[in-house]
Amino acid sequence: MRQIVLDTETTGLSTAQGHRIIEIGCVEIVNRRLTGREFHRFLNPDRDIDEGAERVHGISRASLESEPRFPEIADELLAFLSGAELVIHNAEFDVGFLDYELGLMRHPKPRVTDHASVLDTLLLAREMHPGQRNSLDALCKRYEIDASKRDVHGALIDADLLARAYLAMTGGQTALSLDAVSAADTAETNEVEAVSRAGELELRVVRASDEELAAHEALLDKLRDRGECVWDRLNAG
Repeated sequence: MRQIVLDTETTGLSTAQGHRIIEIGCVEIVNRRLTGREFHRFLNPDRDIDEGAERVHGISRASLESEPRFPEIADELLAFLSGAELVIHNAEFDVGFLDYELGLMRHPKPRVTDHASVLDTLLLAREMHPGQRNSLDALCKRYEIDASKRDVHGALIDADLLARAYLAMTGGQTALSLDAVSAADTAETNEVEAVSRAGELELRVVRASDEELAAHEALLDKLRDRGECVWDRLNAG
């Protein structure tokens, strides 16, 4: 399964006031693994940036004067997104701005959902953690994701953090230690029944469930983030 985690930065909060996208950041996930493929562009919005927005992302209009406009990168962006599932935090905001930009350039397919499906991680987080804060910062803290390099909001760094938070959220367990894996292995072993009849040993093999496999993969992703994963070396051998 191919997923694209996407984030944008804008000149302000509302397309109704003519605000525009000034940065797009995307990272690719295939079969629950970050591939390293990215799409990242700064854009010239041809308008001023609200002071409040600039305080959030630190991007000034002057720094964007030599950057391309959205129509110049639209085909490349849509080719990168095509056929994927977009993973977006508060998707209504980002998708609304992308639809607005596509509409302004009179694109023949002016809706993001004409090109890709959309999964909103804010709605997912609210279902999983009702009554709690579910901002990207809150998710990083909850799932122990290092966000120390995030001095200001940036589309690419936020997309990367969201990708890691999403993988942790959907991994089956929120915190899985090596001790927990050992305990799970022991429990599974206890479920294997050996029955000896007429000198033959018959074993009933209990296969891991999809949820257990997802939890195992989430643990491996966490180990990979912290350095070399011995499991990968064993599989490679």
